[in-house]
Amino acid sequence: MNPSTTREPAIHLQNVCRVYHLAGENIHAVNDVTLDVGPGVMTAIVGRSGSGKTTLLNLIAGLDDPTGGTITVLGRGLHTMNERERLDLRLHKLGFIFQSFGLMPLLSARENIGVPLRMRGLPSHEREDRVDAALEWVGLSERAHHRPYELSGGEQQRVAIARAIAEGADLVLADEPTGQLDTRTGRRILDLLRRLVTERGITLLIATHDPQVMAEADIVHEMRDGKLIATRVRDQVKGVDR
Repeated sequence: MNPSTTREPAIHLQNVCRVYHLAGENIHAVNDVTLDVGPGVMTAIVGRSGSGKTTLLNLIAGLDDPTGGTITVLGRGLHTMNERERLDLRLHKLGFIFQSFGLMPLLSARENIGVPLRMRGLPSHEREDRVDAALEWVGLSERAHHRPYELSGGEQQRVAIARAIAEGADLVLADEPTGQLDTRTGRRILDLLRRLVTERGITLLIATHDPQVMAEADIVHEMRDGKLIATRVRDQVKGVDR
């Protein structure tokens, strides 16, 4: 568990399990995980492929249901929400950053950023203002009309970050956000992710096996075989109300 804080956790998991039944065998992808993720903190879930970290992100996002236990995200219990309410939570409060960037190939950078805002029915002038501000924040204003295949991997990931900013996300879930990038580009993306936390107060939860991310994160939880086995907290965040 994280060090206690005076503020409510952004994410709270209590005895969460996810069991899959494959070929007559029970696979415990997530096994009795209890965890708090503090607000305004960069937290990393680390572990080898198959350790359960991506499954955990999917459960937190409400994309999958736990076999047991409860999950609370931004003060709301996912078990009390129907699918429409979960979709609204994802559209209004959550941002997502994927290893494969998650961009629509036929849309420009600015169009990709604007898709969630269109889904929310925002007026066109507000959409445009948000998209422009987000592109400027990630340094891609001059690449706004380029499609993903015209952008480098680092630029595509910056578009994904800009999409989360434009949405006004309170919580960003990132699955291996530097996994397809070289070390130097990965460092630049990691610097942007850090700025999401320090400049914008966003809570960031990253599933990763990248040593750079592990070194940068405020709190690192290690998973193995679906279980949390260890936690490391950076000295400067110990005992601090984050």
